[in-house]
Amino acid sequence: VQLQAFGGGLVQAGGSLRLSCATSGRTLNSYGMGWFRQAPGKEREFVSAIGWNGVSTYYADSVKGRFVISRDNAKNTMYLQMNSLKPEDTAVYYCAAHRSPYQGVGPTAEVYGYWGQGTQVTVSS
Repeated sequence: VQLQAFGGGLVQAGGSLRLSCATSGRTLNSYGMGWFRQAPGKEREFVSAIGWNGVSTYYADSVKGRFVISRDNAKNTMYLQMNSLKPEDTAVYYCAAHRSPYQGVGPTAEVYGYWGQGTQVTVSS
């Protein structure tokens, strides 16, 4: 199973970006998925997660109200719409999938067994 995150880039504060995470090799449609990020010199942190059927969603307080997570299982793709971006959102963003199918997701990185390579998001002030 491979996850590939893309859609990052350079954007001014207040702008928007949409990240995508495509899966290949095996469908992960029955797996919860999430986004994490890591800024230089900081630990990886949870951003958002979505249940396998797209019904349950979770957000870190720092992005709640600004970011929207979604998935299209027909396309084997998960998305993160990022609005009202701030310089502190600058980081490498990683997508991940739960170790097992039909399990709940949340902010704990240890439950995710599949990780993408990351995409850089830079927000200028």
